[in-house]
Amino acid sequence: MATQLIPYFGFDGTTADAMRYYQSIFGGKLEMQTFAEANMADTEAIQDRVVHAQLTAEDFILMASDAHPDHSPEVVFGNSVSLSFVGADKAQLTEYFNKLCEDGKVEMPLEKQFWGDVFGACEDKFGVHWMVNITEQEG
Repeated sequence: MATQLIPYFGFDGTTADAMRYYQSIFGGKLEMQTFAEANMADTEAIQDRVVHAQLTAEDFILMASDAHPDHSPEVVFGNSVSLSFVGADKAQLTEYFNKLCEDGKVEMPLEKQFWGDVFGACEDKFGVHWMVNITEQEG
């Protein structure tokens, strides 16, 4: 799997509507998982919020999620889009993550996640938000 750079949008409760809208424009396959479906709904208020959405169009991918009101900063312009590297090259992606974090702020350490991949997030020294998702390489 080649490394891809994918835009990742953050919304405040409107991910499902936004991603359906983008699908109506771009076509493609839309997959969404709510906090409840991921067993991450610690309050009733977030059960139907989207923990992850992916629109796979013919030539590109868009991803998005709703902010968790108790664990996420307020969604405002500037922190509502992250650039997400996705791939299987653990050495390359770990290096990208470590270098992007230098003089910046680690938002989530690079570590194994509930969906099975290694994931981390940071804000670089210029205020740009980055995510790195390292997938298991199929044998």
